[in-house]
Amino acid sequence: MRFELFVAARYLRAKRRQAVIGVITGISIAGVAAGVASLVVALAINNGFRQDLQDRLLGSTSHINLLRIQSDGISDWHLLMDRLSKEPHIVAAAPAIYEQVLISRGPRARGAVLKGMIPSEERKVSDLLKSVTIGSADALDSKNAAEGATQTSQSPTDLQGVENRIAAMPPIILGKDMADELGATVGSIVLVTSPQGELTPFGIVPKYDRFRVVGIFDSGFFDYDSSWAFIRLSDAQQLFGLGDLVSVLEFKVDDIYKADLISKEIEQAAGKGFMTTNWMEQNKPLFRALRLERLVTFITIGLIVFVAALNILISLTMMVMEKTRDIAVLISMGTRKSQVRRIFIAQGVLIGVVGTAIGLVLGYALSFAGGHYHLLSLAPEVYSIDYVPFAPRAMDGVLVALVAISISLIATIYPSWSAARILPAEALRYE
Repeated sequence: MRFELFVAARYLRAKRRQAVIGVITGISIAGVAAGVASLVVALAINNGFRQDLQDRLLGSTSHINLLRIQSDGISDWHLLMDRLSKEPHIVAAAPAIYEQVLISRGPRARGAVLKGMIPSEERKVSDLLKSVTIGSADALDSKNAAEGATQTSQSPTDLQGVENRIAAMPPIILGKDMADELGATVGSIVLVTSPQGELTPFGIVPKYDRFRVVGIFDSGFFDYDSSWAFIRLSDAQQLFGLGDLVSVLEFKVDDIYKADLISKEIEQAAGKGFMTTNWMEQNKPLFRALRLERLVTFITIGLIVFVAALNILISLTMMVMEKTRDIAVLISMGTRKSQVRRIFIAQGVLIGVVGTAIGLVLGYALSFAGGHYHLLSLAPEVYSIDYVPFAPRAMDGVLVALVAISISLIATIYPSWSAARILPAEALRYE
């Protein structure tokens, strides 16, 4: 062991008459450990929220959307989708219709975003249909409406006819929270009313149709679970009177972080009259807020480490005052001033390293437990998710450790400088 490190370690083992210094040293180590652990946990929570929201958003929506600028929809979507699907970086494409509707069941009603889709194509660009936990999304693939209508006309008065009429109703899938609010379950009948009604001599009459609930999805994202519903594309076109139009073409790309660049390429390939949006643009304020929160969290909780550094400064200053005679003897025996400085620098670094190691172990242990067992619950209607996610990263631990040890090192500058300025003759004059 180097001379400086050996002396520093001996000084940290306080004797009885130096108990105060030992207590302050222990408090310094505990302060560094608390600051490091708090930073690791806070950054893990921030990463968890960011990763969880990103995964849910990307799993629930497409990466890029293509829309017409001044039109009710895209008329030649078949050819356009086939052509754009061959563009570089495009993994899959799907048509969709988005409209605001009112969904009601008896006296209960709820505003909703109704999405018309082709299930086989939709599964290629998003995972929402995979989140159907009650019932099944297979009914959206079926074409049994015409068959049900035929059977209904053959026996319209008996019980079988009633069942056939229900079976003939177009299927719909509701979000979990919406279904709970409407009191709907699989097999329930809901009324979907479109504000885009028909013009009659009595004014505009809203269009409506009855749908049979065939499934309930639970994406874990409150905004979707409380206000989204899915139907077949053909049923949406019929309900809104669009003909063979779609409102948007959705694309999945091979690199989500290049969505901005790829969206511009798709917009150019589509030609004039089209515009694109991507997941990064749609959620830019959210992720900017998370980045700002990460910075503020790092600065705020970093003050704990700063306070611990003040404790290190105090303990080392008291150590210098206590060890003035010992330092004078060492200098008299030939110890260089640079070695004296390194003794007290080593003390501060030892305190920082021990506190940082304890804090890292504690912080990662708490983060793992919180992420694995979902210890902290949240109100999903406020935070969009029902628990606090933890996603600790090794790079964050390295950054926190460097900051903590650096602050501890800075705290040793004054005490080590003071120790090196001790004059042996002055210190030992009255000994």
